[in-house]
Amino acid sequence: MSISENGTTPSYRQEEIQQILNLAIARQASGDDFSRSQLVEIAAELGISLEKLNSAEQEWLRQQETQQKHHEFNIYRRRKLQQSFAKYVIINGFFVALNLLSGGTLSWSLYILLFWGLGLGLRTWNTYQLEGDEYEQAFQKWYRKQQLTQLTQSIFTRVNNWLKA
Repeated sequence: MSISENGTTPSYRQEEIQQILNLAIARQASGDDFSRSQLVEIAAELGISLEKLNSAEQEWLRQQETQQKHHEFNIYRRRKLQQSFAKYVIINGFFVALNLLSGGTLSWSLYILLFWGLGLGLRTWNTYQLEGDEYEQAFQKWYRKQQLTQLTQSIFTRVNNWLKA
């Protein structure tokens, strides 16, 4: 914020105006939703053209879709990690029991337990890393796989409907 030459009227940068308006709208809304027509009306009062508003709305929708896909991907990764933990517990429980029954002590099963545990620890670390190139590459790979699955299902459904007709 900067004070004008006469010292009484403040002026604001665009970012500051946006922050102030965001706070004002949040307080005004108080839980109420705005309609699309109200959004257009607010934009018009702020001197924002309909074209720029539509462009911003489309960008916002794409961002929301991307966030949703990232959320789905994170859930998928956590489920896979839970499955890995379950396998780890079941298989290593079997090895520990087998080692105890055969030798009365833990010997060779500890090596399996530790090395597999190290791998599982690294996988856990990667699962909860939600930024970086590796995360983005894993997300892109998962997203392409999802798109391919949807395409395959769509083709199968169309062929199946065509054969029934």
